Amino acid sequence: MTYKSTARRAGLAVGVTAVLASVLPAATATATAPVSGRAAVAAPGWCPSVGGHRVDCGGVDRPLVAGKPELGTVAVSYAVVRHSAPGPARGTVAVNPGGPGETAIDKAEEFAWGLEDLLEDHDLLLVDPRGTGRSQPVPCGVTDAEYRFGTRAQQRAAVERCARNLGPKAAGYTSAATADDIDAIRDRLGVPRLSLYGLSYGTYLMPVYASRHPERVRNIVLSGAYPLALDPLARPSAQAVPSNLRRVCERGVPVACDGEQAVKDLATTAARLRTEPLTVPVTTGHGVYEKRFTEDKLASLAFEAASSRVGLEPDKPSLLGRLPHALHRFVKGDAGPLRKLVQEEGSTGSTVDQAPYIAVTCNDYRKAWSKDAPLPARWRQYEAALAAVRPGEHGAFSARGFTEGTTDAGDVCIGWPRENTPGPQPTKPALPDVPVLVLSGDLDANTPDASGKKAAEQFRHSRFLSVRNMGHVPELETGRCVTGVSSRFVRTGEPGDTSCLRALPPIAVTPVHG
Repeated sequence: MTYKSTARRAGLAVGVTAVLASVLPAATATATAPVSGRAAVAAPGWCPSVGGHRVDCGGVDRPLVAGKPELGTVAVSYAVVRHSAPGPARGTVAVNPGGPGETAIDKAEEFAWGLEDLLEDHDLLLVDPRGTGRSQPVPCGVTDAEYRFGTRAQQRAAVERCARNLGPKAAGYTSAATADDIDAIRDRLGVPRLSLYGLSYGTYLMPVYASRHPERVRNIVLSGAYPLALDPLARPSAQAVPSNLRRVCERGVPVACDGEQAVKDLATTAARLRTEPLTVPVTTGHGVYEKRFTEDKLASLAFEAASSRVGLEPDKPSLLGRLPHALHRFVKGDAGPLRKLVQEEGSTGSTVDQAPYIAVTCNDYRKAWSKDAPLPARWRQYEAALAAVRPGEHGAFSARGFTEGTTDAGDVCIGWPRENTPGPQPTKPALPDVPVLVLSGDLDANTPDASGKKAAEQFRHSRFLSVRNMGHVPELETGRCVTGVSSRFVRTGEPGDTSCLRALPPIAVTPVHG
């Protein structure tokens, strides 16, 4: 749903490349340019190679902002991984790996590995969304590390600076524009209908595509999903954090922690950090900085970072598996384990520009204020929304503390301009009556089961499946249980045998003593 430009919210290939290196076949196929009744031409140099498959690559020039030719165009690039069996493809699957702003083309080999069975008779369409990867980046001068790890005031200022630097071009970054780009590529390729496969933010983008091009949709898979009518105060994520602590404690063999105690420790830690923040030195590839670790940063760590990579290597320590121990030691007066988690997370910051992420979330997502209101009125509306939150709706956190831990909710976009930017994406558009499968990891607080169920309810014929012991998103499971279920669904409209989704092993948990 929300953020991390090069790892956390990317979807299928998040952090999995190194793990898959030993099992991925060597890339031996040659890339070729698309053929549409004409002689083939040389493929662009960036066209990926995928072992056992032909890959066709190309691009289309699209208006940056519809109806404003003076703002120019954007070159949107794509790659098509062709099916391996003889004869025509049974269908084409368009995949978006998340973000907003995640690239797809450079993950071709990982997607091909995960969807190997489906690629026997289906083509795979990978599009780098406008402003990302091979699709003409338009920077706004805000880096991943600056945005993700700055204080809330710094994040709001970064959003305003991004808007100023983009100017009227900010209106070009919307889910609707990206959906229309995908459809323009579909039309160029001569594909009558697409199977849509969205991961994380892709579960928001693909329903937008379906609402704008309903006759072009065959079926849909959404994984790590949330609805178009997402909660601008992020309450589902806040409520999932305590549930996940209880689950990891209860499922361990032997039991490593007490779930109720872990939740109490979380509440105590959040309350303490609210008034007494930690200062943690963090080393990145760009030097050492002092990170101010407050309640909101704990929220980000607990719902977003702790959902990442869960279940990828279940026998190895993950942030979520180490969190109960770190919280308990902090309550007991030892901040060392928690500091270590903060330092490890802080070291992941990059210099990737966040224009696509900031602009899409600030243009599209629901807010707790009216876009048409001036800034003072927006603040009054936002404060009223916070004041109306009932006790406990943000779990172990205060309402302000948790919402300020998000990078796409709460008040972060409050300074986004009214002028020259589109209105929010409609939350209840007409959607096609096609088969839909929604998957969610039951240890994912980023896009938890509650959000996935609401995403499924948007469609008349949908099926929701929760994947035990997996985080965000469940395709990270390397046994290909999850992608096997989704591949069967794309091919047949039914998920088939789903028993493996309930049989994945519990994650390792650091024991809590005393």
